[in-house]
Amino acid sequence: MSMSWSGERRRRKKAVLTALFSCLGMLCLMGISAFAFHLSAENKRMSVETDMQERAAREEKEFQGEPGKDAAARTDGQSSSREKEISEADRLSAQVESIIQRMTIEQKVSQLFFVLPDSLSKVSKTLEVGELTCEAFRQYPVGGIVYMENHILSEEQLTAMNRSFRELGQETLGVSPFLAVDEEGGTVTRIAGNQAFPVENVGNMENVGAGRDSDQAYQVGQTLGAYLKSYGFNMDFAPVADVLVNSENTVVKERAFGSDPNLVSSMVEAEVRGLKGEKIEAVLKHFPGHGATAEDSHNGYAYAQRSLEELRETELVPFQAGIDAGAEFVMVGHICFPLIEDGQMPASLSSWAVTELLKGEMGFEGVAVTDAMNMGAIAENYSSAEAAVQAIQAGIDMVLMPADFEAAYNGVLQAVSSQEISQERLHDALRRILTVKLEMQNR
Repeated sequence: MSMSWSGERRRRKKAVLTALFSCLGMLCLMGISAFAFHLSAENKRMSVETDMQERAAREEKEFQGEPGKDAAARTDGQSSSREKEISEADRLSAQVESIIQRMTIEQKVSQLFFVLPDSLSKVSKTLEVGELTCEAFRQYPVGGIVYMENHILSEEQLTAMNRSFRELGQETLGVSPFLAVDEEGGTVTRIAGNQAFPVENVGNMENVGAGRDSDQAYQVGQTLGAYLKSYGFNMDFAPVADVLVNSENTVVKERAFGSDPNLVSSMVEAEVRGLKGEKIEAVLKHFPGHGATAEDSHNGYAYAQRSLEELRETELVPFQAGIDAGAEFVMVGHICFPLIEDGQMPASLSSWAVTELLKGEMGFEGVAVTDAMNMGAIAENYSSAEAAVQAIQAGIDMVLMPADFEAAYNGVLQAVSSQEISQERLHDALRRILTVKLEMQNR
């Protein structure tokens, strides 16, 4: 009987253990299933979040113009455009350096001068490029030719004369000279006032400025540029960028756009665009400003009692606007600024005015040219050689109409040979001059 009870206990114990293990197995299976379900749900959630993040990132990049076919095309186009600009600049620079390397010292010095045809022909009222002029140009391949009324007879004569000078320049150095005239409009014209030429006089800029419409100033530039281009010119000594600070000023009174620097700026900028649209280079004048003077620099020293701060606030504003509009030339006047430097120092001979202010502070990278050096402010106080040398040392790139061209040329040649004018200064001027000439030819 005891053995029977013992067997029964073992059987029950086994049954209990079996049931227990069965329950435990079911619980494990349920736990594993729950965990698997949770893991699957979590994976799905993370996958959805990842998809959303990736889609948002793609949308953000596409919005910003990044990946994608269109964005890649834009990027490639911009890169190609930049590379083209860089390659064109490099090519132009290489052309300039190649010309400079081929030039003799005499040719280099000649390029720094802007002269009347008479200075080459030794004949007053030169009306054609004859044998004497050709010989003189080959000896002195000057950088520019400027015409006055007595060099202008008819449309045919003027066009032929400009064509001859262009051909001489190409034959001698491979670049044409600057061919310029003083054609502001109004009281200062060389062509519009000549009855042999069927062109309209655009009038004084005083009247244009009074209209306060920059479109009118643009049309002035366009009109001047169109007829100058038709006669073979590539440059105009305009516009007047002076602000009429002194209402009693007689030098630029009718020639200036007005007394408000902002108005003058808008007019100057518009006229520059009008001229350049016709492929005529504009010349801003008379830097740093002739509008505050009482005297006339044609007759002697002219003084502007202005501080540097006053210049920055008023006179310099239109010049900066013209430079920003693309003007490649600035004419520096024979104006003295006694509140800033030596009272007897014309700006055209001043390193402060040309190198520090114009080229330094204002960032001008074009050609700085003097006002006519045969004017009283210079001719009565300096020899042609002294004035030319001092101007180039000050940072001037081209000397306009020296009273005695040969004396000025020889003075500069000697100064270059003796290193009084450094090769660095000489080549800086040449690079500025030749860069503009090649840009004009490549248009």
